Amino acid sequence: MMTTNTAMTYDTRPGFFARTEAWLDARGKGAWIAAMVLGFIVFWPIGLAILGYMIWGKGMFARTSCKKADWSMPMTKSSGNAAFDAYRDETIRRLEDEQQKFEAFLKRLRDAKDKAEFDEFMNDRERKAAATNMTPDAPQT
Repeated sequence: MMTTNTAMTYDTRPGFFARTEAWLDARGKGAWIAAMVLGFIVFWPIGLAILGYMIWGKGMFARTSCKKADWSMPMTKSSGNAAFDAYRDETIRRLEDEQQKFEAFLKRLRDAKDKAEFDEFMNDRERKAAATNMTPDAPQT
């Protein structure tokens, strides 16, 4: 009995879509946007598919560099100059206090505006109710 070796071979080259994605990635966001616009011009579902892939598949619009911890960490590091570090720490503390006071002021301002609007609403409501009660009743027959 004779057996033959039928080993399966797989094509390891990337397909058309993988090559296109790599080509667009190498050229940056502008290439992706241009491809999306061209997709909309050629056939709108293609443009829509590229837009969906850009938003959900690529994480193109993910916000990674805007974290508060990213910019606040270096300020706590010592510069090596004790006088400057003390000045910097005092200035940061003073600015944080001013920010808290300003936010409290804005809250008081918003609360006062809300109260004034509510009082005006209640006065208008009372005026309308008084005007409704002052109108003479229609003659009864």
